[in-house]
Amino acid sequence: MRLSAYFLPTLKEAPAEATIASHRLMLRAGLIVQTASGIYSWLPLGLNVLSKITRIIEEEQEAIGANKILMTTIQPVELWRESGRDNSYGEEMLRFKDRRGHELLYSPTNEEQVTDIFRRFVKSYRQLPQMLFQVHWKFRDEMRPRFGIMRGREFLMKDGYSFDLDLESAKKTYKKIFDAYLTTFRRMGLVPIPVRADSGAIGGDMSHEFQILAETGESVLFYDALLLEPSLASAAERAAAYAVSQEKHNPYTCSVPPNRLRQSRGIEVGHVFYFGTKYTRAMNASIMGPEGTPIYPEMGSYGIGVTRLVGAIIEASHDEKGIVWPEAVAPFRVGLVSLHAEEAACAEASTDLYTKLSNAGIEVLYDDREERMGVKLSDMDLIGLPWQVLVGPKKLAAGVVELKNRKTGEVQELSQEGVLNFLGRP
Repeated sequence: MRLSAYFLPTLKEAPAEATIASHRLMLRAGLIVQTASGIYSWLPLGLNVLSKITRIIEEEQEAIGANKILMTTIQPVELWRESGRDNSYGEEMLRFKDRRGHELLYSPTNEEQVTDIFRRFVKSYRQLPQMLFQVHWKFRDEMRPRFGIMRGREFLMKDGYSFDLDLESAKKTYKKIFDAYLTTFRRMGLVPIPVRADSGAIGGDMSHEFQILAETGESVLFYDALLLEPSLASAAERAAAYAVSQEKHNPYTCSVPPNRLRQSRGIEVGHVFYFGTKYTRAMNASIMGPEGTPIYPEMGSYGIGVTRLVGAIIEASHDEKGIVWPEAVAPFRVGLVSLHAEEAACAEASTDLYTKLSNAGIEVLYDDREERMGVKLSDMDLIGLPWQVLVGPKKLAAGVVELKNRKTGEVQELSQEGVLNFLGRP
């Protein structure tokens, strides 16, 4: 993509109300723009990141046998009356009536709706287990929207739901999805910390949050150092650490040895719940069991905050110049900068390299603007693409261009062919 044709409205300064790094940088880097309090439109660069995150989530869900569906954003209140949750969310739930006077709500979550879908079509235990998920927009009317998309009112969420025959089967499904979440977040370049959690309005007696370490996080975490310091243990020992690193609030009840106990702050990016027959029983979603008598399937629900993840990644990975994207979720892998686009040789070499990179399947944002070099370099650092290729007349005369690692700042001088070979590595 040529930057001259790309909609990327960067800002030199962030609005005064942006008080945390992710909010400031998302506004400055042109990822989002505010529409109303706690409600943001996603611009091309931000939408690219959302798409990368969504793709990883979907791939890992489908890898464990979950089926993707798409439910409606608008639900009838009657479903929530069946479950007894119609007043659980209070004023956070946006309610309204249509022209016929039917009471509707804008979906904050979909346990009722997915249970209704299940009971319409699943009639026998032989059709279990079932895992359904979607990536869809939600709305919760937060009393105090703040921190940009970190605590907004409208947000993109992956929500999944499982139906199992009995408790043992439900626990196996819970663990399967729990493990898939660990893989999902690791693929994004993150270190997830699972902690025991309260089930809140969802309900249930088994629940875990997935936290990402960040100085600006709202939660105080106590965790096992093995999760972040691989040199301290074998892979098996690190895996075992996930089973004990789950106490979020009280370090004195934690089973982690004192010499490995660490404290930090975290941002919640995912939540998994097991709640048994709470919804299937309340909504009469029974099926025929193996003994020929009706049973109520065991359920769980599993969420990932997709829009929130963007903010969490930035909180965990930025510097004084801007965002530093992990490669797996970066909007483009490479930023190609023609340092002097007004000079024919520089423009020609840059365009040639852009074509070669694109033909090699490498995602590249080509800054071909006739803009000052300082502005170009500043913008490229701000948007945080993992690699920068800098094409200038002096280096071209020596037969090389510069390849810069955005995270480390390391610069290599390579030929064009060398750049292609380097970036073409798996």
